[in-house]
Amino acid sequence: MEATWVSKFPLSSAALTNYPPPFTASLPISRRTLFRSSESRHWVSYGIHSVTHYPFPKLTRRLFLPSVSGIWDAITGGDKAREAVLAVRRGMLLFRQGDVVGSLAEFDKAIELDPRQKAYMWQRGLSLYYLDRFEEGAEQFRLDVAMNPNDTEESIWCFLCEAQLFGVHEARKRFLEFAAAFSNGRENEYFYASLYTGLYHECQKEADSAKFHLVAACKSVYGKKSDDYMASLAKVHCQCRNWSID
Repeated sequence: MEATWVSKFPLSSAALTNYPPPFTASLPISRRTLFRSSESRHWVSYGIHSVTHYPFPKLTRRLFLPSVSGIWDAITGGDKAREAVLAVRRGMLLFRQGDVVGSLAEFDKAIELDPRQKAYMWQRGLSLYYLDRFEEGAEQFRLDVAMNPNDTEESIWCFLCEAQLFGVHEARKRFLEFAAAFSNGRENEYFYASLYTGLYHECQKEADSAKFHLVAACKSVYGKKSDDYMASLAKVHCQCRNWSID
């Protein structure tokens, strides 16, 4: 299938101060690419004084929905919605830097400011997973899946959380199917196959195999060079487990 656009905002110091966020054609490929076909659409470059339309491939929820409240804020001038979007960005930046506790605090702050954010807060679910708060993580991912039943990865992460609580029998089939989908040998596909194979072995309590595959994901070309949020997640995972990737 032809790749679509990324669904995460590129994060930098400028990204925390510029609002609304800039959209560019150089955004990295999303981890959603294998499951969405590209098709012609129009998107809105929203600003204070003008609205411009550009053709581009379909937006995924991960690009668009974190700024739904931002679009509303651009129309109504609501401060809390804008502050919530900025809190999400701060949380994503903190997670990338390895501060999982700090990231969760920002995601919770975003929900407090704008409760609409919670149904789409997949980032919060990832932070909960790495804090071993699996029941809350599963609840967060179930909310996300409820908004989009075709959201494959959120289903996988929900099973990851539940596997830590209830065992892995049901999760095993989904993991193997998901890893098998990455079979073309492209850089991003090798990264994701390694990432999810490692996560599967971890929920099976097979630490050595988990370490082997997750370190391989981090050392892959995509893992080293991509701005994908999940590339950062692989590094954070190894950091939380005290696994060296050097």
